[in-house]
Amino acid sequence: MTQIGDSNAHVSVVLPGAADTLTLTWSFMSDRGNKRAVNEDSVVANPPLFAVADGMGGHSAGDIASAAVVTRLGDITGRAYIDGDTIDRALESARADIDRVGDESVLGTGTTVTGVALTIVDDEAQWAVFNIGDSRVYLFADGVLEQITTDHSVVQEMVAAGLITREQADVHPDSNVITRAVGFHDTPVPDYSLIPVVPGQRILVCSDGLTKELTDHGIRHYLATTESAERAVSELVAASLANGGRDNVTVLVVDVSLAVDEIESTRPSARTR
Repeated sequence: MTQIGDSNAHVSVVLPGAADTLTLTWSFMSDRGNKRAVNEDSVVANPPLFAVADGMGGHSAGDIASAAVVTRLGDITGRAYIDGDTIDRALESARADIDRVGDESVLGTGTTVTGVALTIVDDEAQWAVFNIGDSRVYLFADGVLEQITTDHSVVQEMVAAGLITREQADVHPDSNVITRAVGFHDTPVPDYSLIPVVPGQRILVCSDGLTKELTDHGIRHYLATTESAERAVSELVAASLANGGRDNVTVLVVDVSLAVDEIESTRPSARTR
């Protein structure tokens, strides 16, 4: 398991064309689970980018593959906002790194990757959500949990075609078979979507070790009942392990809030009499 960046940290972000300043507070945790001998997950929390990579189980050097991805993504530093082209170049560099290792194996080596990065679109701050594989990004805001990414997996294709239900997909024998990855000599092709950056958001980035053990209802419960990103991460991982912990589990939570100075400036001034 490789981690890039600090957990339980925060950073101030100045919104373009506005006087508002936001604070991003984040935390992450990774565990090899109750069944796996090695933790093949990796995580990067290095503003403006936050991501989780899950080395493909059953393939050689999955831990090296996920490490290659977060290392290349972690090299994106020194700027407040980035674009999709920057992420694409980092993933292509990681693919070359992975393939040098994969060439030594008959099976090859690969990894999923999913995450969010601050970007600017039409002079407004947005989260660029990117995904390859079946790790996920969720948005929790105003009490509502929304899965932002779509899994690249055999069972997701079956669900989309109406062949099986979402509940059947969770227990399907091909639930671990993904249809897109970083590695195997293929050019990485992430899906992208945009979310406006708004105070009060809670972003969850996780490997499938979490979603194998908790339903969306369970995930929402822990995001709704924990005040800090650190507490949310701790309770989500603990619940995953308590429910079986059949896979490596990695959880990263990013909270968006108004900076303290901005909160103070919006309060009514005290008057003396």
